[in-house]
Amino acid sequence: MTTQFVTASDGIKLNVTTWGNADKVPVVLVHGYPDSHMVWLPLIAELEDNYYVIAYDVRGHGKSEVPKAVKDYKLDQLARDLKAVVDTLIPDQKFHLVGHDWGSVQSWHSVTTDPLKGRIASYTSISGPSLDHTSFWIKDSIRSLSWARIRNVFLQWKASWYILVFQIPYVAEWFWKRLMYPNFQKHLEKNEGVALSASPTRFQDGLNGLSLYRANILSRRPRPTRELYAHCPVQVVVLTKDRYITQPMLETLPKWVNHLYRRELDEKHWAILVQPKVVAGYIDEFVAAVDSNRLDTLNSLKWN
Repeated sequence: MTTQFVTASDGIKLNVTTWGNADKVPVVLVHGYPDSHMVWLPLIAELEDNYYVIAYDVRGHGKSEVPKAVKDYKLDQLARDLKAVVDTLIPDQKFHLVGHDWGSVQSWHSVTTDPLKGRIASYTSISGPSLDHTSFWIKDSIRSLSWARIRNVFLQWKASWYILVFQIPYVAEWFWKRLMYPNFQKHLEKNEGVALSASPTRFQDGLNGLSLYRANILSRRPRPTRELYAHCPVQVVVLTKDRYITQPMLETLPKWVNHLYRRELDEKHWAILVQPKVVAGYIDEFVAAVDSNRLDTLNSLKWN
């Protein structure tokens, strides 16, 4: 294991850790909220023998530096952070990308925009949708005047109630400090069936990470304008018991991804901690199919 700091395009220093042999196929892991790269450790233990694994602390999290302004957390900048990491550690190389929760949300942006086009060999998305795709899903569902589709939008917003709370200055900070953080571990154990390892930065990660929501959510969802298509094969790990991501929200994904594959896992949001061996197996099979140009071996998983 090695650790170093990589300087992002705006000068923010990102803490990056690597495992395995640098001569092997690179796999880059991007964590979610309110985590750091440490959330990947059980999965990394399953991957490091076969891959060069790269995991970094998203800006404002873990040991990475904290930007001064909310605007510094916009998706375009987060995508530039990923580019800075791979340009520094594996310049000009292709790599396989894996994201969970907000790490998945921001990785969708890299997968559907140009800066890393041709370098992302594959993308595995776990519990984090594209905000642009979701915006179109909401708009089209409401315009359909179909009660079933409108009800699905309502149910997703019900599942995402905390996102609205996170938009309110001072209230969100109070909510995290007084209610969420003191009960976070107990909530995960009781409702998610998982015990996170102790993280010395989680309190501050939760506060800083509020800017992810404030910089990106409301600016996209009401008025989608950009049709963004994936430029690499994508597999989505659908967690059937996820409390935060409803399955109807994913129903339009085939419109945006040419080579799309679906895995279903009967687990909750933090499946990467509960079933790291299973998730690693999904990644391993997908990477092997992509690198050998044998996507036909995954035909039974195609999401049409």
